Amino acid sequence: MTDLQPNGAVPKDRRVDHSALRTNQAFIITLLILAFVLNAWWLVAFVSAVMLVGTAFPSAGLFKAVYFNVLKPAGIARPDVKLDNPEPHLFAQGLGGVFTLLSTLALLAGLSPLGWILSWIVVALAALNLFAGVCVGCLIYYQLNRLGIPGFTRAPIRS
Repeated sequence: MTDLQPNGAVPKDRRVDHSALRTNQAFIITLLILAFVLNAWWLVAFVSAVMLVGTAFPSAGLFKAVYFNVLKPAGIARPDVKLDNPEPHLFAQGLGGVFTLLSTLALLAGLSPLGWILSWIVVALAALNLFAGVCVGCLIYYQLNRLGIPGFTRAPIRS
């Protein structure tokens, strides 16, 4: 079975601009490291909010908006559109948003080591994706799909 249309065209909803994903990851990494250096729980909360809002409402993702409205039009970043499912990437972002939300709560509760460990997990996984192209959240999504878990409806695309 193929995900391409009968004429060989790529369905529009099955295209993902990986430059937008990399921009998102770069912002997450940079801001969470800055939060750690400044010991700023509110910056972790900001990153969490951006990630969770961008997951629930993909067109409202702030970091991706910077890519689409500033970096791409200015020619600073070029599109890297690939045949791909957006759902696993949104799941990965949502998972990161939950981790940073838990990080924020731990930091506010005075559990700083736990809070920073949770943030550094997000930094490490975003860096793995940014620099090595390995999306652990996507891998989890596809494993849940393989297991037939409701809500994880997209299998990897085969061309």
